[in-house]
Amino acid sequence: MSANPSSSQVAPPRRLSDEEWAALPEDVDGELVDGVLVEEEAPDYAHEAVVVWLIYVLAGWTRSHGGIVGGSEAKFVLQRGRGRKPDLSMFLPGGAKPPRRGAVRAAPDLMVEVISRASRDVRRDRIEKMDEYAAFGVRWYWLVDPEARTFEIYERTEAGIYARVVGAAEGRIDTVPGLAGLTLDLDDLWSKVDELPEEAPP
Repeated sequence: MSANPSSSQVAPPRRLSDEEWAALPEDVDGELVDGVLVEEEAPDYAHEAVVVWLIYVLAGWTRSHGGIVGGSEAKFVLQRGRGRKPDLSMFLPGGAKPPRRGAVRAAPDLMVEVISRASRDVRRDRIEKMDEYAAFGVRWYWLVDPEARTFEIYERTEAGIYARVVGAAEGRIDTVPGLAGLTLDLDDLWSKVDELPEEAPP
């Protein structure tokens, strides 16, 4: 008895336009790569604790300096068929602003990714997104690794690539490029992660 062909064949991935991806409901996760919806990283609670800490710090800076901070559901169309959802984004005063609705097509001044444990996610944040955000015109890229306890700040050069300008694991970062007067207390940041147990209680 021959097998049903439909049961052994995998349907090709559905291609989406930039507009279709931007219009997906909130409960449909995924980023757009070469016009195909791909799985996002699955953040754990430590990841989210870092994101919330960063939002609190950056939003505090905007209260006296201006600017707009966006969270992880903001959708950016970097180029045709390529859409990303950074963990954080920030538009500084005097420059472009994101629209109230729909995908964002203007490059923010800052994008932030908090690295998850999976090797696929590490590659995506350190290589793929780094190249894509630089090409998009994002001036600063922050990479935060709660597992390795590293905080890196990259700045876009005239050649259109990122160069690391800050790298720290502990203490305070008192000079943050582009954000005069902001201090990043890494010891306080990591303490939020340390408050979490390694495993859920039985």
